[in-house]
Amino acid sequence: MTTEHGDGRDLGRSLELLWGDQTRPSRGRPAALSLDRVVAAAVEVADELSRSQGLDALSMRSIATRLGVGTMSLYRYVPGKSELLDLMLDHVIDVPEEGGREDGRSWREILTAEARHHWRMCLDHPWYPFVDQSRPLLGPNGLRGLDRLLGLLRPLGLSDRNLLMMISTQVDYVEGIARRYINERRAEARTGVSNQEFWEAQAPTLVAALTGGGYPTMAALSDDAFDFSFEQLFDFGLTRLHDGFARLIDEHTG
Repeated sequence: MTTEHGDGRDLGRSLELLWGDQTRPSRGRPAALSLDRVVAAAVEVADELSRSQGLDALSMRSIATRLGVGTMSLYRYVPGKSELLDLMLDHVIDVPEEGGREDGRSWREILTAEARHHWRMCLDHPWYPFVDQSRPLLGPNGLRGLDRLLGLLRPLGLSDRNLLMMISTQVDYVEGIARRYINERRAEARTGVSNQEFWEAQAPTLVAALTGGGYPTMAALSDDAFDFSFEQLFDFGLTRLHDGFARLIDEHTG
């Protein structure tokens, strides 16, 4: 499940807050507060809440409580939660400063490092992959990250369209696996039942079903068939995805 986002926001105001001069003081703003502090506090609260709940639990009141101010004081900085979420999304993007192809890394190494960086960001901010970004706003950090990655991949000689489709496909893959992993951890936090306990509870019923003869292929599976972690699943899928990219690159540049 994703958190709906975008249709109710003030697009112009979000862009102004993302790209405008945030250092200018506004009349009536308390000196102890700033837009940066509001966004940072919102991220902190969202990080804590989203480990067991969805982003819907985040409220302007909870952010104000973290800052020790009245709820209404936040509206001097942002019109509402939707616009604040735009700022939060860009705030958590940490653009790596590592070297590019000039240090000898291959395109596969570059994309693998990018995928792992994105994976870690999703786990550090468990609300992030659940936000509906079908109509994303590119802020300074998001645009810087995309500009950097495109610059690293340009030497491949592919069209810009193909490069952007490769990047978008990898983003969707990483966030899809991250959502499944985070949902599993949330379920454990909510119920107190571990994933192992959850499957052990089903075991007698599943064993009875599989020994009944109706599911011969499933019954013949090896004992270790489901013995893989989310990290192993992530690595497996990422490698296969990059194998597909390699074929595309060979077709266009080989």
